[in-house]
Amino acid sequence: MKTKNKSLILEDLDAVIARDPATSSRSAAALFSSGFHAICCYRLNHFLWQKNFKYTARFLSQVARFLTGIEIHPGAKIGKGFFIDHGMGVVIGETSEIGNNVTMYHDVTLGGTTVFDKNGKVMSKRHPTIGNNVIIGSGAQVLGPIKIGNNVKIGSNAVVVKDVSANQTVVGVPAHKTVKSNDKDKSFKAYAIDKEADDPITEDIKNLRQQIKKLQEEVKNLKMKQ
Repeated sequence: MKTKNKSLILEDLDAVIARDPATSSRSAAALFSSGFHAICCYRLNHFLWQKNFKYTARFLSQVARFLTGIEIHPGAKIGKGFFIDHGMGVVIGETSEIGNNVTMYHDVTLGGTTVFDKNGKVMSKRHPTIGNNVIIGSGAQVLGPIKIGNNVKIGSNAVVVKDVSANQTVVGVPAHKTVKSNDKDKSFKAYAIDKEADDPITEDIKNLRQQIKKLQEEVKNLKMKQ
């Protein structure tokens, strides 16, 4: 158990160095990364939660929240190489499941919604399931027992309430897929910003403006002929 935890902590530590250009060493990451402090507390609290020391785990998670500004329920399941950049305001709910090498920025919420089964009973799974290598930009809200596929990029301030399949970039409220030519691009992009991605709604608005301008010119020409 000790060896496994040590491996997880080191991978979390190295994730900070790999994805934060302001951090160049393990010592700097260990001293100054609030996201790393929060994930260390979570690893301990999750272990206690699994051993049925649930009140202790909840209490320590509240202490970690006070110290780091990051709230991670000890019942959540988080894979290796997890990185929270800046961190303040992050909330990860009890039944959240997070894969490997996931990156989150500040003010992200993995929130729960009340879902009922066919018999009218509240389902136990209330929070999102996040795949591997996912990037979630600042302010994004991922809500309900939805599934986010591998290599997904969620833009800042997006509100995601439906499943997102693998290798997509989604933006907006509610979140929708962007139009791009390289959906299989798995490279890391800070804040999930992809300069090559085009928002289809923005493109539709541009087209509407062009059509309105064209109609205005036609009306103007008709008036001149009268």
